[in-house]
Amino acid sequence: MTLSDAGQPIVQLRDVHLTLASTAGPVNILRGIDLAVQPGERVGIVGPSGSGKSTLLAVLAGLEKVTAGEVAVAGARLNSLNEDGLALWRRSQIGIVFQSFHLIPTMTALENVAVPLELAGAADALPRARAALAQVGLAHRETHYPAQLSGGEQQRVALARAVAPGPRLLLADEPTGNLDGATGHAIIDLLFGEAARLNSTLILITHDDALAALCDRVVRIEDGRIHSVITPAAPARRKAAE
Repeated sequence: MTLSDAGQPIVQLRDVHLTLASTAGPVNILRGIDLAVQPGERVGIVGPSGSGKSTLLAVLAGLEKVTAGEVAVAGARLNSLNEDGLALWRRSQIGIVFQSFHLIPTMTALENVAVPLELAGAADALPRARAALAQVGLAHRETHYPAQLSGGEQQRVALARAVAPGPRLLLADEPTGNLDGATGHAIIDLLFGEAARLNSTLILITHDDALAALCDRVVRIEDGRIHSVITPAAPARRKAAE
C-alpha cells in the first residue's frame, strides 16, 4: 500500500516492537520505537553493541518484519507488503551500504553495480552503472573483480551500487567498520556527497560519535529503545559538506 508523499515524513515508525525467538525464550530487540525522519534529512543512529541499531535498519529496509507497530517508509506501509512487494519497493526506493560490502565475487565492479538496475528492468543499466562508478572515482576499475580491489575500493563499488538507481532513502550500516581511518573518512565524504547530489535522505548507523555528529540529528538507542535525540553543532555538519 502506497502513501501520499505530500507533507509526509519519509520515515514514520510508531510504537515499533520486534521480538525474536531463541532457545532461551523470546528476545525483545526493539521495544517501542517512535521515529519520524523528514525528506532530505541526515540522521545518525548510535548506541552500544546489541542495542538494536542494525535491526532497526533492517526494519527500515523491509528486511525484518516487526512484531507490532506501524512502519511507513518511502511512500509505503511496510506492514502490508508481502516479500515480493517489499523486494519491488526496495529496488526502486532504497539504497543500502553494508559494513561487509556484499559484492558478488564472480562479477566485475561494473556488473555488481549494474545488477540492481537490470533487476529493475532498466534498459540503460550498464551506462548508469558506469556513471555511478565514475562518480565514486572508480571508472578505471570497472573490469576488476572484488578480490582485485582494496577494501576502500570495494566499499566504493558498494556505494555506487546503492546510489545508481537514484534511491530516495540511503541506509548505511557501519560503512567504515572494515576500513582504516583515512579510507573510512573518504567513504563518508562520498556517502554524504552522493546523498546531497541525489537529494536522498540518509540514515547512518555508526559506533563513531564523531561521524554521527556530521548528521542533522543523532538518535541514541539503548536496550531497544530511543534513549535520546540531539542536534549536533552546526559547524560539525558544515565541515562534512566542505
